[in-house]
Amino acid sequence: MSGLSPESAQRLKGMGKIEFIALMAFLMALNALAIDIMLPGLQEIGASLGVENENHRQYVISAYLIGFAFAQLLYGPISDRFGRRMPMFVGLGIYVVSSLMAILVPSFAALLALRFIQGIGSAAMRVITVSIVRDIFGGRAMAEVMSLIMMVFMVIPVMAPSIGQVVMLFGNWHLIFAFMAVVAMIVWSWMYFRLPETLHDDDVRPFTVRSILGGFRIVLTDRVALCYTLASTFIFGALFGFINSAQQIYVGIYGLGVWFPVAFAAVAAFMALSSFVNAKLVGRFGMRKLSHGALMGFLTVNTLWLALTLVWPGHVPFPIFIVLFALAMFQFGWIGSNFNSLAMEPLGHVAGTASSVLGFMGTAGGTVIGAIIGQSFNGTALPLVTGFFTLSIIGLIFVLIAERGKLFQAHNKPV
Repeated sequence: MSGLSPESAQRLKGMGKIEFIALMAFLMALNALAIDIMLPGLQEIGASLGVENENHRQYVISAYLIGFAFAQLLYGPISDRFGRRMPMFVGLGIYVVSSLMAILVPSFAALLALRFIQGIGSAAMRVITVSIVRDIFGGRAMAEVMSLIMMVFMVIPVMAPSIGQVVMLFGNWHLIFAFMAVVAMIVWSWMYFRLPETLHDDDVRPFTVRSILGGFRIVLTDRVALCYTLASTFIFGALFGFINSAQQIYVGIYGLGVWFPVAFAAVAAFMALSSFVNAKLVGRFGMRKLSHGALMGFLTVNTLWLALTLVWPGHVPFPIFIVLFALAMFQFGWIGSNFNSLAMEPLGHVAGTASSVLGFMGTAGGTVIGAIIGQSFNGTALPLVTGFFTLSIIGLIFVLIAERGKLFQAHNKPV
């Protein structure tokens, strides 16, 4: 891993590349933590708060993601005007307070409201973290750093369900929210003392309706940025669909019980490995070659997965299910960070607003798609697998539009 350029080092004022990547990863991981640590507790939450329909327990995830999605539209323009640090601290504060309030929640409706608010706070970590990375890096260098951030970030999905299970050994599901609050306060302190302001004076934008709408127009009229964002939206929709259905598939269909977090972690580990490999290769082969190849691999695996699901009597055996799913998620690891970097690459001068708009589209769209897949659960894995197959085709269509029908064409030079 190469070091910082002189300009990047000057902006970070003494923070090294490894520490920068680690901090960015932990900021983004607070979002993953808020989702995945809940999975082992969904059944207990439902029983505790009188939720009879097991599919309705998924709303604990969906409510968070809805707040997370819409709040992203606000943080980007604010961070382009007032800098990255203060809006991030506000978001972290909302995350902490809502987590602490959830400990005393009296009803399922109140819990969903607090999860929505927690998502509003967490949106800062998604939008502003990507903006900070774009402030410091561009092109393939950004893709490399984002891959490394995603690699560390993926440790959280690997560990979060197990952490949730362990936390619940010492009490009920309320302790999960206390744990999230403590972790967020630690990350808040780390950023406060170590990360300087990264927004360059030349990139400050006025916080006016005209400026905000102008920034949105710049983002939404860029063909490459828009189409790669839409492609990411549909691919991430598949992931959200799995997250919504994971407990029902692993425990309800395959009867894994307490081994559910282990199976969840194994797949997440494949995604982390994929991000690490991508970081090593992207500087040599470029974002387009790697992500386009991964997208084709994603479609191929999903086609085989759907065919076996349709023809196999009963449920596909768990070893086959987990192998195919892990292979699909390995490809996903190459798609996510590269598509995000390709979307952000032409928008460095409006990085905050761009991250805001693109993040909103990806999260809101992915949440709706994931909710549709999750609510389609019928006691089999067919809705999930069908969703993966269909969404991979749609993602490919948008990439073809972005690239005018020509895949694997390297446009970017190393930065």
